[in-house]
Amino acid sequence: MARLDIDEVWWLVSPQNPLKAKRGMASFARRMDEAATLARGEKRIRVVDLEARLGTRYTIDTVRELRRRWPRIRFVWLMGADILAELPRWKRWAELFRRIPVAVFARPEYCSKSLAGKVSLRFRRYRAGPRSGRRVASLAPPAWTFLPVPLDPSSGTALRRPRARKPLAF
Repeated sequence: MARLDIDEVWWLVSPQNPLKAKRGMASFARRMDEAATLARGEKRIRVVDLEARLGTRYTIDTVRELRRRWPRIRFVWLMGADILAELPRWKRWAELFRRIPVAVFARPEYCSKSLAGKVSLRFRRYRAGPRSGRRVASLAPPAWTFLPVPLDPSSGTALRRPRARKPLAF
């Protein structure tokens, strides 16, 4: 948050990613609980079911609705380099970059692919350097930054894989 000079993070848990199969996916309630557990103690991270409440399925529709409902808030879309690499598969992905500033975080095995990919090439002249990340929220879209961060080899897919676990305690 300090590197981007943002006040808080809204962690939007999606009811169902349109690009992922429902089979094998943890329930929405379980994913909300797990996100809340991970965010516990972080007062400036709010885990929200906003897409479920809004009835939006695609990110672009969620962003439109965020901007409509909260026109004075300067939002920044946060994503990992893995998502930047797959973004051309998303509905109206180029419009997403034109509607909201974006911060991309380095992810193992995806940095080179995403920085040489379709999205990065199309929007290369709008990229703010990593030292300019603090001002990306104040830039008019399209604006984006790539933030090199310590790389964590943890795989979200592996973390979500069904396994025997104790119930979460609250």
